[in-house]
Amino acid sequence: MKKIAVFASGTGSNFQALVDAVKAGTLEAEIRLLVCDQPSASVLQRARKEEIDRLSISPKDFPDKGAFETEIVQQLKLREVEFIVLAGYMRLIGPTLLQEYPGAIVNIHPSLLPAFPGKDAIGQAIDAGVRVSGLTIHYVDAGMDTGPIIAQKEIRIHSDDTKDELQKRIQQQEHVIYPEVLQELFTKGKKSVSL
Repeated sequence: MKKIAVFASGTGSNFQALVDAVKAGTLEAEIRLLVCDQPSASVLQRARKEEIDRLSISPKDFPDKGAFETEIVQQLKLREVEFIVLAGYMRLIGPTLLQEYPGAIVNIHPSLLPAFPGKDAIGQAIDAGVRVSGLTIHYVDAGMDTGPIIAQKEIRIHSDDTKDELQKRIQQQEHVIYPEVLQELFTKGKKSVSL
């Protein structure tokens, strides 16, 4: 049973999907900690309701990114966390976390990387007029959504799609695919997964 921490900054819909998959037995993992960098984020209430330990931590309370991440690492080590799952965590991972968890941090991003990295990927795709977008699960490195790709899923963009409609369709797929891909990584030790 893989001991994981989930990092999130917002509503926590992907966090909830992971929790639900653990409860259902389709994701063989134990969520030891939720790390959140936004004290008002509703993901914290989700974690409280699920009785999962929460670390609400603001980078503004630390002199630099290294000190911020050192505190996170200490909390992860206390809980024997082996793997970090980013689920809507809107902050670049720095060298302190990358050195402590090499090859053991993954992220989900709402585009077919390398297209549309960074913030507002869905808005970027609609503005660009592309007909296909999707989602990418990838390992995290020092760059902005540049780590090795584990799995991707295409999602067609309809000509009348709004940003909200496309986001909803992508999130529905994320909630299904993220736990499935993590299960493959944890149980079969795969580096990439075919969808």
